[in-house]
Amino acid sequence: MQKPLMALMIAGLALSGCGWFGGSRRGDPATTDASVNPLIPEERQGAFQRPDAADTSVPITSVTALRIDRTNTGAIVLATGVANRQGAYEARLVPENEKAEPVDGVLTFTFTVLYPSRATPAGSEFSRTINEGYTLSRKQLESVRVVRVIAANNTLEARR
Repeated sequence: MQKPLMALMIAGLALSGCGWFGGSRRGDPATTDASVNPLIPEERQGAFQRPDAADTSVPITSVTALRIDRTNTGAIVLATGVANRQGAYEARLVPENEKAEPVDGVLTFTFTVLYPSRATPAGSEFSRTINEGYTLSRKQLESVRVVRVIAANNTLEARR
């Protein structure tokens, strides 16, 4: 009983390794596309993979402070804002364009936050205050004269 079982396992291993049993996934080396890297898997939707969630962030109620701090590699834009109610999270300074490039020397950000789905109290202004920063490289700063941060009720600008 052990010899036939062992022979069957070796035959199954040999056949699956050569690609004869179950079909081969590799193509002929002469006909494969050289621009496709076989080591990087293709993007596929799995059975349990969720689609990307929609961005539900909203602009913060107001921006109360804006400053630009110089660093060795560029600068940090620091903004302070007050949310409409307590519990705001995932604050971001979102550039108006994808590459964070200035338009006519003005680099514009929108200060956005997410609010919990459940109701939260308004609370004091101190408990609703949120700080957020955005790092800029020297190359990004070359043509920037003004940094603008937009909120729901106001806008602040800082000149370099």
